[in-house]
Amino acid sequence: MEAQYIYIGLAAVFGLFMAWGIGANDVANAMATSVGSKALTIKQAILVAAVFEFLGAVLAGGAVTSTIRKGIVDAELFSGSPELLIYGMLASLLAAGTWLLIASRNGWPVSTTHSIVGAIVGFAAVGIGIDAVQWEQIGTIVISWVVSPFTSGFIAFLIYLSVQKLILHHADPLAQAKRYVPIYIFFAALTITLVTILKGLKHVGLDLSLQDSYWLAIGIAACVAVIGAIFISRIKSDPKAEKSQHFYTVERVFAVLMIITACGMAFAHGSNDVANAIGPLAAVIGIATTGTVAAKSALPIWVLVIGGVGIVIGLATYGRHVIATVGEKITQLTPSRGFAAELAAATTIVIASGTGIPISTTHTLVGAVLGVGLARGIDAIDLRVVSRIMVSWVVTIPAGALLSITFFFLFKAILP
Repeated sequence: MEAQYIYIGLAAVFGLFMAWGIGANDVANAMATSVGSKALTIKQAILVAAVFEFLGAVLAGGAVTSTIRKGIVDAELFSGSPELLIYGMLASLLAAGTWLLIASRNGWPVSTTHSIVGAIVGFAAVGIGIDAVQWEQIGTIVISWVVSPFTSGFIAFLIYLSVQKLILHHADPLAQAKRYVPIYIFFAALTITLVTILKGLKHVGLDLSLQDSYWLAIGIAACVAVIGAIFISRIKSDPKAEKSQHFYTVERVFAVLMIITACGMAFAHGSNDVANAIGPLAAVIGIATTGTVAAKSALPIWVLVIGGVGIVIGLATYGRHVIATVGEKITQLTPSRGFAAELAAATTIVIASGTGIPISTTHTLVGAVLGVGLARGIDAIDLRVVSRIMVSWVVTIPAGALLSITFFFLFKAILP
């Protein structure tokens, strides 16, 4: 009985640490475009993320845990020795959290999903054997390394080219912005609403068909576009500010758009990526309370709260490092460029949700920022920063695996 409380207590602490790492790393790059383009200050970004990430995690984060609990490892192989799965999940949380601490300290935007996947693969391969790992799942994740940044980068490239052609390269960019930005608002609201429905609200029990989801999203997007058009029509040009910055007023229009997309992305991210912290935690609670691997346990609300709180604290205390890398160091961002990157990332997430491809929010957003930079020419990108990011992506899974193996043997030796 005493061992049960030790396991749950350790899982709660390590789960909070892992959630802190998600906040420090993953949420930081979801907010980085808003901060890098000066649409939001760092304090405002933390406030927006705190509210929407927490709501996403607590209201809609419950059912995403199944893949992290069962999709990567064949849990049935642990039925004879469930304590090994407990040691493994504890080791995975601590390993992934440690790697995210190292990556965040260095400003590397890595994938929290890949960190926990690498950690779980590491302990499973050593604890039971190579056969315990569902290698097809790992294969699809590796494919997503290439697919998600290329897809979002290509979409961002096209979106920003359209912004240049339709608005920025005209004699009266503000008049063009008033004409075309409501259309961008419609597509931004459509994709963000779809991300929220497909990746968030389905976990609350709102089980809409794909067709109903699209109709609901179209209706909401149309309302948001009409409201946006009314507000934009009232924006007046500021000739004094335009002298020092030619597109000052136009960029103000895009800054409003970015705040809307940032809120939606934060909710969707909280609902989806909180699973990386609470999936293994939920597995430990289930095994510790029932004594069996196969038992399905209800997810206590305090587990979701731990995930939400950890994410918010991580962003507030350590998020600035990754925000600086993605928002400022890859390429120079303005609100129109940042908006193009965020809309492209959201669109890629919608495509992936519809097709079932597992993608990383991090890789998607970094790819989108690269796409926006490429639309201005290769010289607009700092290739040294990009190469360091690419190396950190490749290292993430083996680093998580090695740390997890180390912690697994440690727990096996010292825990009851």
